[in-house]
Amino acid sequence: MTTPYRDREDAGRVLADRLAGLVGQPDVTVLGLVRGGVPVARVVAERLGAPLDVLVVRKLGMPLAPEVAFGALGPNGVRVLNEQVSGRVPPDDVADVQRREQAELERRERLYRAGRPPLDLTGRTAVVVDDGLATGATARAAVQVARQLGARRVVVAVPVGAPDAYEMLVAEADEVVCAQRPAAFGSVGSYYEDFHEVSDDEVNEALTTAG
Repeated sequence: MTTPYRDREDAGRVLADRLAGLVGQPDVTVLGLVRGGVPVARVVAERLGAPLDVLVVRKLGMPLAPEVAFGALGPNGVRVLNEQVSGRVPPDDVADVQRREQAELERRERLYRAGRPPLDLTGRTAVVVDDGLATGATARAAVQVARQLGARRVVVAVPVGAPDAYEMLVAEADEVVCAQRPAAFGSVGSYYEDFHEVSDDEVNEALTTAG
């Protein structure tokens, strides 16, 4: 039986218990996916005694079907392409989508990294945290980006997720921790009593508090 979370902090506490094996490990970095994953990740980082950072990932969506990703962009110039899908998109369209998403990624990086060094995951265990998995596309992109940023090991951790998205990520990440996998998955928000839209101010506050 699926139990709804009160809010993202409550979900973070439950998730941290599932990640207790990482407590005290010096190579762990907890990464909140912007924006909804950050309040969850803050609690996880506190419980694990690990540094908190954010991972800004932008999916590159098909022009006529944005929910279908042909690639992803990450910080420090990282680009991941699914050649089988991107090869079906005209080069001009690929360039247009990438230009638009790159601009948004840079805006968010400036906003969330103000005065902080670039994200470097070289040799580290990256724990990628979001508030839930619906399709899993963003988390999958995040795994690929984290690897290109040098992560030695990538763990995806979410409070709730669709079973098919979970299975997809099991094939991508080194470990996937998903506290609840309801068979009749609806939307991520339906598993929270409070699922308000996380603001930029909340993200920055979490990073400041953690720092």
